[in-house]
Amino acid sequence: MHLAVREDAHVLFGFFQDSERLMFRHLISVSGIGPASAIAALSAMQPSELQEAIFSEDVETLKKIKGIGAKSAQRIIVDLKDKLGSLEVNFDNFSGSSNTVRSEALKALQNLGFDRRKAQKIIDEVLKSADESIGIEDLIKRSLKSL
Repeated sequence: MHLAVREDAHVLFGFFQDSERLMFRHLISVSGIGPASAIAALSAMQPSELQEAIFSEDVETLKKIKGIGAKSAQRIIVDLKDKLGSLEVNFDNFSGSSNTVRSEALKALQNLGFDRRKAQKIIDEVLKSADESIGIEDLIKRSLKSL
């Protein structure tokens, strides 16, 4: 849930997943993007798709969202690319323990010099094919074999 308080109204927004709420809050933190535009973005795309569009600086994809023009799309990219990157949020796997293993493995691969986006994709592929009890060491080893 997110409560937007305005001078003339209190508006409550509800979300099915925590990842949607988190992306909503990131979007409304961008100057010129209000709750209506953020909801339109989440209606048009999944949080993971929005994250990928932001990381790949895909202005055209963001412009397809109702109410988002070229300038707003560029502003979203500039404002959120660093925020989402520094938080190391992955909206595809937004769950408890597997997310911890995933983020630790991602940090390790980044420390070894691998590109963040490429490492994310490989780790996600390994996690899909592995059982849920995979350890960090095994995840890193399997990911390195794929890289």
